[in-house]
Amino acid sequence: MTEREIREIGAKRHLTKYPDIALMTERLARKAAAEPKFRFYRLFWWITHEQTLRCAWERVRANGGAPGVDGVTFQMIERSEGGVDGFLAGLQKELRENAYRASPLRRKYIEKANGKMRPLGIPTVKDRVVQCAVKTVIEPIFEEDFHDCSFGFRPNRSAQDAVARIAENVKKGKALAYDADLSSYFDTIPHDKLMAAVQMRISDGRVLGLIRHWLKVCVQEPNGVRISPKGRGTPQGGVISPLLANIYLHWFETIVSLTAKACGQVMSIVRYADDFVILARSWADGFLQRVEGILEGRMGLTVNREKTKVLDFREPHTTLTFLGYDFRMVRDRLFGTGKRYLTFGPSKKSMKGIREKIHAITHARNGLLTVEKVVGRLNKLTKGWGAFYSVGYPSKAFHAVNGYALRRMARFLNRKSQRRYRLKFADTYYGELNHYGMYWLKWADVRRRPY
Repeated sequence: MTEREIREIGAKRHLTKYPDIALMTERLARKAAAEPKFRFYRLFWWITHEQTLRCAWERVRANGGAPGVDGVTFQMIERSEGGVDGFLAGLQKELRENAYRASPLRRKYIEKANGKMRPLGIPTVKDRVVQCAVKTVIEPIFEEDFHDCSFGFRPNRSAQDAVARIAENVKKGKALAYDADLSSYFDTIPHDKLMAAVQMRISDGRVLGLIRHWLKVCVQEPNGVRISPKGRGTPQGGVISPLLANIYLHWFETIVSLTAKACGQVMSIVRYADDFVILARSWADGFLQRVEGILEGRMGLTVNREKTKVLDFREPHTTLTFLGYDFRMVRDRLFGTGKRYLTFGPSKKSMKGIREKIHAITHARNGLLTVEKVVGRLNKLTKGWGAFYSVGYPSKAFHAVNGYALRRMARFLNRKSQRRYRLKFADTYYGELNHYGMYWLKWADVRRRPY
C-alpha cells in the first residue's frame, strides 16, 4: 500500500495521526463488508495498543466534560507525576493484566425543553478513555452492517441528513407517517438482548467482558445512593452508549423490513438514535400494530402511545416535528397554481427556545458587559442555531430571529445609561450593530444543498 493510500485511509477514518490504527480499522471494515456473518476475535490487543489508547485520550480530552465519581479531571492527570504518558501506561497495564475495574457512574440531571429532567450517567475519565478505545476498534465493524436509514451518532452523518431524507420521501409521495416515541430508550435496553446483538459480530471474550462490565456498573445519585441497573439500560453519557444503542435498533430496522416485505408493505424508515419515522403511501392491514409488537415484544422496549402519532400529510394542518424541524404541506400562493408542496424548517418549539436564549443574553442583568461581549455571545448562539437549520426553507424563521435580536439589542443599548443611546457609527440600529460585528442569519450562508 502506497503512502498516499495510507494518508487517504487515515483521513477517511479521522486517524491521520495514527496510521497503524487507521489501517487496522480499514481492514476490519473490509473484512466485515466481505463476510457479513464473520465474528471477530483477537480485538483486545488492538484496544490496548499504545496508539489506540492515546488516540482515545485525545478524543475524550477534546470533548471535555465533567469528572466522574472519583473527581479526577483531565487537568489533574496532565499535572500528575508521569502525566498523560504515565496514565496511559498504567491503564494499558491494568487492561492487559485483567486488573481494570470500572467505577460507578456519577448521576447528573439536566433539564429538558419540556421541564422534565434527563438523567445522565457520567463515567470517570479513565473509563471514558477505555470505552473510546473499544469504540474506535469495533465501530468500523458494525458500520458495515448498519442500514442507510440510520443517521444518529454515526461517522459522516448528521441530523440534517436525516431531515433531508424525510423530505425526499414525502416529496416522492409517501405522505403517511408513523412518528414513534420510545419511553426512556437508553434506560430500558435489555442487557441480554443487547449482548446477543453485539455477539453477532464480536467473539473476543475480553471485549465482550468489558461491555458486560460497563452495563452492570451501578449509578451513584447526587445523595450518594448507588442504584443497580438490574439488567437494563446503557447510560446516556457513556462514550460507547450511542454505538450500543445503534447496534440494538439496527436489528429493529432489520426485523421491520422483513415484516414489511412479508405483508407487502412498501415503506421507508428514517432513524436518528431512538427517534424514528416510518413513511409510506398507504398502510397494510395491521402493519403498524406489528411494528409496535416488535418494539415491545421482541425488543423489550416501551412505546409512549401518548406521544406516538400516525400522520397524513394530505390532511390540512398536519405537522410532523422531527429533530427540531417542522414538516408540513402548504398551498402555493405566490404563483397562483394552488398546488400543495412540502415546506420544512425550525419548529415552533425551537423558535421559542432561540428567542428565550437571545432574551437571556440581552437581559438587563448583563448591562455592565460591553457591547462587543454581548454581540459576541449572540453571534456564537445564532451561528450554531443557523448551522443546525441549514436544510429546508428557514428564510422566514431566520428573518424573525434577526428581527427579534435587533429589537433586543436596541433595548439593551438604551439600558446601558440613563439617557437614550446615541447612534455613533450609523443612522440606524442595524448599521450600528453591523459596526460591532453583529451576525445576521442568511439562508445562503448556511445551506448545505439546494431545495
